[in-house]
Amino acid sequence: MQITIVAVGKVRESFVEEGLNMYRSRLAPYHSLSFVNLPEERIPARISPKQKAAIMEAEWCRFPGTGPRPAVTVALDPGGVVLSSEEFASRMKRYELEGRGSVAFLIGGPLGLPDTVRERADFVLSLSPMTFPHQLVRLILIEQIYRAACINRNIPYHK
Repeated sequence: MQITIVAVGKVRESFVEEGLNMYRSRLAPYHSLSFVNLPEERIPARISPKQKAAIMEAEWCRFPGTGPRPAVTVALDPGGVVLSSEEFASRMKRYELEGRGSVAFLIGGPLGLPDTVRERADFVLSLSPMTFPHQLVRLILIEQIYRAACINRNIPYHK
């Protein structure tokens, strides 16, 4: 299955990049993985709700042009559904068994995802009710994708 992680902004921390590369190589036997980084808009110090919405829309207006629409889009949002690792693995397995060849995970920037992106997504997932830096979300997500692959293949990584 082709997995794409679409995120606003670049990874700036070397330790995050190292972790992403490690899990990318671990996932290689099971899934094809790619990253799409959308440009991050400048956020003023004082921001109105209208400005916030406009900035989030500006960041995501480029997404439809990044290639063909994936079979499944999963938006990451704190208000989404919280799944255990086993439940997440089951969902990923179901996507594979249904013949859905690609999954795109959508990660917002510091302001989050616009309503239009969440509404168009096939599923809205919450990694936790806690707030994480959006760069770390990539690493947490890719680790959970790897964990799901191990659970689904009975590889003893998950304990």
